[in-house]
Amino acid sequence: MTPVATLLVVCIGNLCRSPMAEALFRVRLPGIDVQSAGIGARDGQPADPHAVHLMREHGFDLAAHRARRLPPALGARADLILTMDLAQKRWLEQCVPALRGRVFRLGLPDPAAGLPTGFDVPDPYLGPRAAFEHSLRLIERGVDAWCARIASPPSLPSSHSESNR
Repeated sequence: MTPVATLLVVCIGNLCRSPMAEALFRVRLPGIDVQSAGIGARDGQPADPHAVHLMREHGFDLAAHRARRLPPALGARADLILTMDLAQKRWLEQCVPALRGRVFRLGLPDPAAGLPTGFDVPDPYLGPRAAFEHSLRLIERGVDAWCARIASPPSLPSSHSESNR
């Protein structure tokens, strides 16, 4: 895989999970253009209030975030696209075959942690604060793993390795 200059984080509405991941990646990967978008986002919606408050408590400001539907040009120029679940990964690869090989789940396989096939980050939208906290913990785990992988590119997984999981 080529070095990552543009990282795109994708979920459904671009209101909770992908903005939280974007904020974390921006701090951890300052030399990389990190953006987020949603497969079914309604452009201009603010981030979910639970996400805004939770991220504020962790030192991140999502108040100015506005949702946007995944623009084709952004997907085309992204070196790495991370989805919150396997269904989103499969959908992107099916709808835009040119993205294959650049789309992965945020939740990488981690056999040592009992996650041999990786993990999905559940959508907390309209859920209680506890659901947002759980999703954020999973996002942090995924961000940590991907930052380590990006720092040492030869260890990046192949896109095919999770295509049937």
